[in-house]
Amino acid sequence: MLPSGTTWRVHGGGEPVTLVTHGLGATDGEARIPASGVPGTRVVLTLPGHGSAADPPDPGYWDYGRVAADVLRVADLVGADRAVGVSLGAGALTRIAAEHPRRFRRLALLLPAAIDEPRNPAVSEVFDRLLAGVRAAATDEGATLRESVREGLPAGAAVGQYVEQRTANLLRLGTALERLPDQAPLTDRAALENVACPVLVVGATADPLHDSEVAKQLAATLPRGRLELFDSAAPMMTERTALRRLLGEFLAAD
Repeated sequence: MLPSGTTWRVHGGGEPVTLVTHGLGATDGEARIPASGVPGTRVVLTLPGHGSAADPPDPGYWDYGRVAADVLRVADLVGADRAVGVSLGAGALTRIAAEHPRRFRRLALLLPAAIDEPRNPAVSEVFDRLLAGVRAAATDEGATLRESVREGLPAGAAVGQYVEQRTANLLRLGTALERLPDQAPLTDRAALENVACPVLVVGATADPLHDSEVAKQLAATLPRGRLELFDSAAPMMTERTALRRLLGEFLAAD
């Protein structure tokens, strides 16, 4: 465990070694989805304030630079030469790629939320509703937050305990919900022009928290960027099989 509370678990064995970093508020099961079907060793990182990981001792932790530093530290400790990041995790890897353009051999950036500008107003409004739900939980026992979580799910999706688990995580992440929408991983996307490795960028056309234009722009900026778009509000739920196959094939290549 890192001083921030970040933890990780190792699955599988052999080469390659791939680090998987989840998005803000992700449940344990959701965090593991991108690791399924990936060859070799999969190291699934858990950021502070999620699942069984401790809350960060410093509320100022929720900054792309600090999250990226934790992700890079774990990658170095486990010897990962490939990495997958979802949303906040994608932002952390974008920051690492800009500062260390030859660190990884392959990267997959799923549902990127921002590059060098904060999220657009429509996405920020969704964050505002989630934050309002967290603040209301003292009087409504999380009912408002649960409803906001449900609103973001695709119709008919089999979600099981997802709403309760995500709500429980978000109730611990009010500071992150307040701080992150006004941030971006980079100050200038031109820093990505030096990234040497192939990068798979996955976007979703109907995701209320992740504007697909960000995915398009990110893939276009990266010298070896490849864009894949899913016509879905939540491809990690509705397109799980296709996404696993896509990641497995991409990360298995030399």
